[in-house]
Amino acid sequence: MENPLREIEKIAHQLPLVALQDINKRITDWLSGGGKEDHPYIEQQLRFARNVLKSEERLNGNRQIG
Repeated sequence: MENPLREIEKIAHQLPLVALQDINKRITDWLSGGGKEDHPYIEQQLRFARNVLKSEERLNGNRQIG
């Protein structure tokens, strides 16, 4: 797997703002506390981001226009 932070950067523009802000806060806190970029916690944030995208896709797919 590529660097999880880079993966998050690639999909960040697709995430709802509130989700992106949450991920950013968690990662910033983690890194400022001495955590490393390659720790599984960062991978967990990537999984969360991907799950948000899947959820958004399902919601958008179930909406009917008009």
